[in-house]
Amino acid sequence: MGFCVCGGAMLSCPFGMTPSVLNVLPENRTVTSMPIATIMDNKPMVNVMPFGMCKSLANPTVAAATAAAMGALTPMPCIPVTTAPWAPGSPTVMIGGKPALNNSSKLMCNWGGAISINNPGTMNIQVP
Repeated sequence: MGFCVCGGAMLSCPFGMTPSVLNVLPENRTVTSMPIATIMDNKPMVNVMPFGMCKSLANPTVAAATAAAMGALTPMPCIPVTTAPWAPGSPTVMIGGKPALNNSSKLMCNWGGAISINNPGTMNIQVP
């Protein structure tokens, strides 16, 4: 059981140095004034904004900067690379034919971070 996630939800990445915000496009406004997120709200720089600086050595820019610094971890600007949908999503609530995003869902970044939802936004719609 969890809560539906709305635009403005606070996100975190274990390799990011700052929290981020989930942007949900207005097309997902259904019965609420706030757009409710779906598992397909996963596009980098559209839905998922950067987390400040990235510390993941799987990120090629971090790896290159760290190598240039003779092995001293050198964070670089975060540019999320998310290609798969959020998982698992709500099994019972659909928004525009897509499973609603709930606060226990995770989004994998190609650089190894499991992006999570710290605060689902302002809507407290409980879902199974």
